Amino acid sequence: MNSSLVNSFGHALNVRSRHLLLLVVTFLAGCSANPIYTTTGVVLSNYSEGEATPYVMQMSDPQMACALGEGVDPLLYSFSRVTEAPESTGSLLMLLAANCSEYKAWEAELEYLRADFAGDVPAAKDAREKAKRLNARTAKRRYVAYQRAMAAYDFDPAAKEFECPFLFDDQEELTFLLGLLTGMQAIVNDANSGAMAGVPRNIAPRAERAAECLDNEKWGGLPNAIRGMVWLLLPDTRPSLSPDPWEVLENSSRLGVESGIRASMALEAVAAETFGRPEVLKDVIARFAEADGEIKVWAEYRLVDEIARDVIQFSSDKHWTANYGYRTPRTYFGRLSPERLEEPETMDLDGLL
Repeated sequence: MNSSLVNSFGHALNVRSRHLLLLVVTFLAGCSANPIYTTTGVVLSNYSEGEATPYVMQMSDPQMACALGEGVDPLLYSFSRVTEAPESTGSLLMLLAANCSEYKAWEAELEYLRADFAGDVPAAKDAREKAKRLNARTAKRRYVAYQRAMAAYDFDPAAKEFECPFLFDDQEELTFLLGLLTGMQAIVNDANSGAMAGVPRNIAPRAERAAECLDNEKWGGLPNAIRGMVWLLLPDTRPSLSPDPWEVLENSSRLGVESGIRASMALEAVAAETFGRPEVLKDVIARFAEADGEIKVWAEYRLVDEIARDVIQFSSDKHWTANYGYRTPRTYFGRLSPERLEEPETMDLDGLL
C-alpha cells in the first residue's frame, strides 16, 4: 500500500513538473508561443483578405482607404511574428499607405509651384525638398508593396525560366497586377526624390515581362499600359514588331473606359509628364473628363478608378498652378486654360410666342 501511495505521489509530481516546465517555456518564449495570439493572427489575416479587402476595393473615397492602409498594416503585420505573413492583403495595404504619403507629396509639389509662381524663392526651395522626402517615403512603401505581391504568389520576376503564377480569382489577378504597377510607380517616385529611396531599376523589365500573364482587355488595358511605359523607360526592351508605345498607351486608355477601370489613363498621364509630352497630357485629361458621362465604373474595383481620377486631377492641378497660381477650378476639369468655351447658340423664343 505504501508503495502504491509513493507511486501515485511520484506520478502527480511528474505531472506538476511537466506543467511547470511548460509554463516556464511559454514565459521564456514570449508571445510567439501564445496560441491565442496565433489564432487571432490567422483570424485577422483571413478576415482582411476575405472581407476587408473586397470592401475597401469598392470604396469611392481614396483618402479614407489610404488611412486604413496606414492604420491596419502595422497591426496586421505585427501578427507575422506568430503566424505566416498575409502577403496578398499586405501588398494592398502598403499600396494604400503609399497613396497617403503620395497625396502629401502632391500637396508639397503644389506648394512649390505656388511659391515659384509668386517668386518666393525660400518657400519654393523648402516645398521642393519636402516633396522629395515624401516621394522617397512613397517609393519605399511601393517597393515593399511590389515585393509582397510577388511573394504572395511565389513569383520570382528575376527567374530565367519564366512561368506565370497561378491566380485563383479576379481579386488575386488584380492584386498581382497592381503589384506590378506599384513597382513601376516606385521607380517614378524614387526618380522624383532624387534617388533617395534606392529602388532598383530592374523592376521595370521584370514588370514588363510579368504583365503578359494577365488578360489585357479584361483589365482595361493596364497590362499593356505597363509594358508601354517600360518601353519608354527602357527602349531596348521593346519587341521589334511592337507598336509605338504612345499608341499602346492611348489604346489602353480606351480599353480602360470600356472596362470601367481607368488606371491606364492615369499611367498615360504620368508617362506624358515624365517624357515631356504636353499635348498628350492635355488630350488624356480631356478624355478622362469626357468619359465621366459615359463610363460604367466596375463597381467591385471602384477604388482603382477613383485613384486614377486623383492622378489625373493632380496632373491638371499642376498645370493650372504652374501657369495661373491656383488649382483647377471645379467647372474647368478637363481643360488646361481659363478661357471660356464658345457659348452654344440659344433658340430665340420670341418667334414662338
